Amino acid sequence: MWDSKKIMKSMRKILLSIFGTIAIITISFSQEYENAIGLRGGLSTGITARHFLTKNTSVEGIAASRWSGFNITGLYEIYQYRAFDVKRLNWYYGGGAHIGFWNGNNVSWLDDNKDYTILGIDGIIGIEYNIKEIPVNISVDWKPAFNLIGHTGLWPDGGAVSVRYIF
Repeated sequence: MWDSKKIMKSMRKILLSIFGTIAIITISFSQEYENAIGLRGGLSTGITARHFLTKNTSVEGIAASRWSGFNITGLYEIYQYRAFDVKRLNWYYGGGAHIGFWNGNNVSWLDDNKDYTILGIDGIIGIEYNIKEIPVNISVDWKPAFNLIGHTGLWPDGGAVSVRYIF
């Protein structure tokens, strides 16, 4: 059996180190790209990093924890600027995929002792605001997911609030 708490602590340390290194490298080489890294909070909590490919498209990586498990999500997002005709308030939508694991012992509605490795697809729709005075971005999104492998089915409760540092 896995010791999920030790695995989670090790994964968090590794991921924070990787994201920190990427942030430092990106800051030192990036002058024409927009990047952001921050925290994501909802039923699933974790870290999020976004990199713009063009003015209207970005990729986002999310490393999150739920039920003493862990998952990584990659998303491709398309931006439709000017939500409600407010400067710096933007709509976005997109899709991607996730992979992760969790143990049935840590889930109150599931009565088994199985280890689950999951793989699935994700959608996302959200709205974000970029604060002009400080380099911070705040977003609210809904990210439903469908597990194709593991504990299969629709997971419609993937909404969250993210706060990111823009660089």
